[in-house]
Amino acid sequence: MSIAIVDTTPLAEANDTAPVLLTVEEAARCLRIGRTTCFSLIRTGELESLMVGGLRRVPADAPAAYLARRRAERQAA
Repeated sequence: MSIAIVDTTPLAEANDTAPVLLTVEEAARCLRIGRTTCFSLIRTGELESLMVGGLRRVPADAPAAYLARRRAERQAA
């Protein structure tokens, strides 16, 4: 398990307005896949996600991490 470093700078003071969490739909658009496929990746644990209240959210760096793992797997094969 890895520990994520979170910037605690208040949003009003932050220079970068990039989101920390994505909706499943936003993550699917990042990966250029459908919403159902994205939920399937989440269900199998291939794409990291978490629950915030009753909402499923994907860390903003998770789509890139998923792609990096897929590339590494493909190169190893």
